[in-house]
Amino acid sequence: MSNIRLTKSFSFETGHALYGYDGKCKNIHGHSYKLYVTVIGEPISDSGNVKYGMVIDFGDLKKIVKEEIVDVFDHATVFNKNTPHFELAMELKTRGHNVLLVDYQPTSEMMVIDFAQKIQRLLPQHIQLHSLKLQETETSFAEWHAADN
Repeated sequence: MSNIRLTKSFSFETGHALYGYDGKCKNIHGHSYKLYVTVIGEPISDSGNVKYGMVIDFGDLKKIVKEEIVDVFDHATVFNKNTPHFELAMELKTRGHNVLLVDYQPTSEMMVIDFAQKIQRLLPQHIQLHSLKLQETETSFAEWHAADN
């Protein structure tokens, strides 16, 4: 049987600020992110299996990514908890804002690494995460590939 790659795309809106950055992105701002998740595996060959012919049900992949990434990051503001933004985050939280504190600078590069780790641990054993593409703007994106890691 052949290995097949499947890709599913997701969209979410997230705000962030890059503490210590020397450009405009040091200010709180947001993006309409697009996340492309590509997995690889062999289609199920057991004709008695309800998922016969599928590598993974797109709905199953959607459930993993939606619960781990989209539902968490959508309409949230992300700050590195190891910076003075922590104080701002606490103030925003007391005012009812959805704030995420992470252990990294919330760049597209670091977010895509975080997303890869979260998705990988929940995929069925016979499915491998092949790549992620996190598009921050129309012309800018970060990619993670299993082959590079």
